[in-house]
Amino acid sequence: MSRRRVDLDLLQRDDASVLDLLRDSSAGLALEDDGGQLQPTSSRQSAAGSTSSTSILTESATRNLTSEFTRFREKPASFLTEVGKHIAGTSYRSYDNYVGRRIFYRGFTDQMLSRVLKNPLLNERIITLADQFMESSPVAEASSPEDRQLRRDKVVRWLQDVTRQLAQTMICKFEYKIIGRVAYYIVMQILGRSYNQGLHVNAEEIASLKRTAAMAASKGQSLVFLPCHRSHIDYICMQAICFRLGISLPTIVAGDNLNIPVVGPALNRLGAMWMRRSFGDDQLYSALIQAYVDTLLSEGYNFECFIEGGRSRLGKLLPPKFGILKFIFDSILFGRVEDCWIVPVSTQYDRVIETESYVSELLGSQKRKETLGQFFESRQILSLKMGRVDIRFHDPWSLRDFISSQIDHYTAAGTKPPTFQQVTENSAFRTQILRSLGYRVLSDINEVSVVMPTALVGTVLLTLRGRGVGHTELLRRLEWLCLRIQERGGRVADFGKLSMEQILDRSLEVLESLIGINGDNGSLLERTYYAKDRFQLSFYRNMVIHLFVSDATVAVAMYTKIKQGGGPSNQRVPIKYLLEQCKFLSSLFAAEFVYAQQPGGIRANFWESIQLLRDQGVISITDDAASIELSVRERERGREYFDFYCFLLWPFCDGYWLAAASLFMLTPLESDLADQSSATSTDETLWVAATEFLETAQLLGKTIYAQGDLSYFEAVNKEMLRSAFAAFEDEGIIVVRRSKSGRLPSIMSLAPDWLPTRNRKDALMAPGDNSTFSGTSQIQPEGKLWTYVERISIFRREGKNRRDSPSVSMRVLALADEAGRNLKHRDILSYEKVERPESDALVTMSRATRTNTKL
Repeated sequence: MSRRRVDLDLLQRDDASVLDLLRDSSAGLALEDDGGQLQPTSSRQSAAGSTSSTSILTESATRNLTSEFTRFREKPASFLTEVGKHIAGTSYRSYDNYVGRRIFYRGFTDQMLSRVLKNPLLNERIITLADQFMESSPVAEASSPEDRQLRRDKVVRWLQDVTRQLAQTMICKFEYKIIGRVAYYIVMQILGRSYNQGLHVNAEEIASLKRTAAMAASKGQSLVFLPCHRSHIDYICMQAICFRLGISLPTIVAGDNLNIPVVGPALNRLGAMWMRRSFGDDQLYSALIQAYVDTLLSEGYNFECFIEGGRSRLGKLLPPKFGILKFIFDSILFGRVEDCWIVPVSTQYDRVIETESYVSELLGSQKRKETLGQFFESRQILSLKMGRVDIRFHDPWSLRDFISSQIDHYTAAGTKPPTFQQVTENSAFRTQILRSLGYRVLSDINEVSVVMPTALVGTVLLTLRGRGVGHTELLRRLEWLCLRIQERGGRVADFGKLSMEQILDRSLEVLESLIGINGDNGSLLERTYYAKDRFQLSFYRNMVIHLFVSDATVAVAMYTKIKQGGGPSNQRVPIKYLLEQCKFLSSLFAAEFVYAQQPGGIRANFWESIQLLRDQGVISITDDAASIELSVRERERGREYFDFYCFLLWPFCDGYWLAAASLFMLTPLESDLADQSSATSTDETLWVAATEFLETAQLLGKTIYAQGDLSYFEAVNKEMLRSAFAAFEDEGIIVVRRSKSGRLPSIMSLAPDWLPTRNRKDALMAPGDNSTFSGTSQIQPEGKLWTYVERISIFRREGKNRRDSPSVSMRVLALADEAGRNLKHRDILSYEKVERPESDALVTMSRATRTNTKL
């Protein structure tokens, strides 16, 4: 089922008119699906009724690529037969007739190295850097013209040698086909054993991908795979699928932290392109990467990089990283490459092996160095109960066509669209198109993603108001959730002929360490399930949340009135107020979620959610067509469906509230300013190290969670706090100064007009002085920051362990004040003068590039 869109003509009306039309029309608002066909809501099945007689629609048929890899103990004859086929290289196993640019031949590395080093852009950058060095060299300035030329030539040769060394490490080395064939067999054996339910791909998507691959190969153009990143397994899954389908293996951008002995060289010979995770303003290194990308795409070699940069430790998509994406974008925009074909890829797992380490890192533990050796040593990889892996491919699309469409879209009516050359001269326009590209890829990934059985179970268990759920009720809620996913245009993974009960049993087997079961021995009338590890389960719930984020936003916005209690009339929500709150939440979470892209933006998503929630019987419209309220039916069933949507978003409301409240730690002490000279400028304020501030904010969160003022422990995770601080920076609430080279730590401060005030009696209290802490803050509970924190607070869940009250806010404010006093790295600087040293800003070649090289 495709996602339905609000009829754009309706958005021309004011909100009161739209709501009145929705109340009076038996068919509801006209909605259109992605194909543009109008459908009255009366023609759709009611979603609020019984689901027992409704069949669950899953996606079209899938293929299990590991089905032929049997175990010797189970089927020794089949096992030996398959080994023989791989040794003989029969059928696809020979990897002879693949589609795309030729790889795996002797001399591949030398040819690629030569092409990269001859790149005009790279050599132009080398000459520029040599000239800059000569201009800044006092020795060269005092030398004769002949000596300066000799020294300049020496600098050029040195830079060329450095570039060659970097390129030899970076480029992948497709030399021996036997390595690819052996690696494929080993990888599929590992996948077949660890993910015992198989590696699944959609048959229709694969057929489309192969057609595009053949067309691109005929034009000498590349496929650029842009997967989301859940696990290290992503690397090997993509290469294994391309090998099995007979598509030329892509060169994969990989962090050089994986370039370890034995494993690193093997990965490099299977397509890994080693790249530093950060190289700041290193002009030589960035030019080398651009030259390599240009060479690969101009020659028609397939390419792959992860759109999110690193692995998502939250289960949902992260905002796009524009590093490598910009290199690809510039290759097309500047005309160095004619075109390439973007292939958004979704990777979904029943169980992600690294989730336990993810939780540890999110809670503040030092990140362990990532190695595949540690990864494959994990006990879970041998448990044989990891479920299945599902990889889905969006229909490929032309990057050149996308850029052209964006130019047309942003061109004013009646004016001639700019050429590609003109766009290259407008950096703001270029950045705008690049951002659109990143979020288009994320939207496409969400569109083709399938919901795994474990995600269904995890979502249901984390959206319960009670302590646990019985077996029969769990099955009912799973069926209800499947219907909601379909209604929202999502896809449930192909279950084949399995019943919902069988699917549940398989999911419980995979998630056995995360889900508790009571009554399994007959001590209860019915088996009852509960979330044993809520933090890890949230990873699987977050795989579903993108489908319901607009609906959850409406529900949480309504909750601000409903939690005030009283009769139904007291809990009615005026439509103007509701839309205003939804706009605030959508803006707050703009960098947290990938919202559905449709004309009309937030307002279209809002009315689409109002329509669907009404159809589900969750809400109703008052007789005066001015307000929304919970329906009588929803009240009778104990707000079951309404609470479901609220539970999805409440942890994020808690996280952003915590992040906002922690900003009070940046309030300067009077003693900070008193320590400065009398000539200190009045615009000087407190600056702290961003890393230390994040760690202290987590400590604050853990404290108020332990004291019952924070409902969700997952709200203290690093990634959510980072996203919140990035949103606050975009809003101008905080100011962050970063080192261009990346060598010096970032520092942050509150913007001037967001600074709270203190009582004067705090003047003599020094940082780190705990003797006066009594739970009462000396920060005044007023001003823009206080109002902002209080506004976020109204969306938070109330429960038996927490009530909204001034005493809670003041208690948290006092703790934030105390945490701020304990920050160690405190500097008093002005906003205008807080800059990094010039020597750092002018770095053109990083220390890592210069390592082991001497001029």
